[in-house]
Order: sequence, then structure tokens, then C-alpha cells
Amino acid sequence: MATVSFENLAVYQLSEKLADEIWTIVRTWDIFAKDTVGKQLVRAADSIGANIAEGSGRGSFQDNRRFVRVARASLYETRHWLRRAFKRELLNEEKVAVLKAILDELAPRLNAFLNSIGRGSTKDK
Repeated sequence: MATVSFENLAVYQLSEKLADEIWTIVRTWDIFAKDTVGKQLVRAADSIGANIAEGSGRGSFQDNRRFVRVARASLYETRHWLRRAFKRELLNEEKVAVLKAILDELAPRLNAFLNSIGRGSTKDK
């Protein structure tokens, strides 16, 4: 299974960007918000990149695709927690706009990456 190192994948780098933005935001929240919504949100966002990385280390295309599907599920979970954070006034419109721009790029890239696994080159999806 020929692969590109996960660190060099644009989809992975974008997942890191999302997770880092979320981390920076959640760090400013009060203890209750961090302990409830914050922990869930950070875990979900971190899970996207972690599953891309783990899938790339598996020995088969099937395993890699399975982990990328888990990454996609974590992306949806991240969206859920972002909606909760906004509704509970933990995020303002400006922060939502920054995160939405990343999510709007990451979701189709993740799907394209999933579709590329086992079908030739996976460079820079």
C-alpha cells in the first residue's frame, strides 16, 4: 500500500488547523463550559486528525478507509458541539465564521480523500 505520509496530506493539515483553532477558543472559556462542551468539542476535533493518521498507518486500504470514515463521523460530532457552543453563547459570530470556513473546506476534502484511498495516488488531498 503506497501512501503519502499523513503529515503531508492537506486534509490532515486542515484537520490540525481546525483542532488548533478550537483549542485556542476553548482555553478562554470558564471552568463549567470547558468541562462540559469544551472537552467534548476538543476531543471530537482532535479525533479527526488522529483517525486520518491512524488510518494511514494501517496495512490495508480497507482499514485506512474505515478510519477516515471515523474521522468523518468526528467531523460531524465537532459540528454538533460547535452548534451547542454557539447556542449557549460560548462562540460569537466572528469565531463561528472562522471555524465555518475551515469546516466548509475540510468536509469535501475528507470525502475526496476517502474516495481516493486505493484508487491510485493519494497525494495532497
